[in-house]
Amino acid sequence: MTAQQPLDEVPATVATDAGMLVLWDPQRFEAIVDDETWEDELLEVEDIAGHIQAGSLVPLNVGGDGAFGVLVRTGTATAPATLTARETTHQLVASQPYLFVSRGRALVGGIEDVSGDASDGVIEHPVPEGRCAVVVHLIDWQAEAGSQDETGRPVPPALPDFVVLINPTQPDQRTFRTSVHTFEAPNG
Repeated sequence: MTAQQPLDEVPATVATDAGMLVLWDPQRFEAIVDDETWEDELLEVEDIAGHIQAGSLVPLNVGGDGAFGVLVRTGTATAPATLTARETTHQLVASQPYLFVSRGRALVGGIEDVSGDASDGVIEHPVPEGRCAVVVHLIDWQAEAGSQDETGRPVPPALPDFVVLINPTQPDQRTFRTSVHTFEAPNG
């Protein structure tokens, strides 16, 4: 069923040919079983935005195709997930929190992979049930000395492109980012 088992602290590579990676609640997308049902749910930007507002999908969207390293880290109310010092040193930008209503797990892959099942190349990650705040961090892994081989490809233990932190929402937290674009545009 799953290409990779749940990952706690190991980045995995996920890819998209549709211009966007996403984290999603697979139970919300069980009705997607083929291209037609996928198009009914996710073809238009407005469709994607509706799922973001409902807390069933979070974009990891930098507006391009490719393969990206992603690390998902989940915290609790008493031990929230945070960036490591190394990740903080190389962080380019962080999103505002997105709402994610968890039913126990999240999948991460290309938007074209969204369904109720984890297909090849999709990361599965356990997430405690309930309302969560998801913050996506874009990491400049290439800026760290020794992170690349002679061809420019990442070498272990290079940082991932994205670190996704999932924490329970705060009792007074009512405002969440709803944009399909994960990060604010520079100067705008």
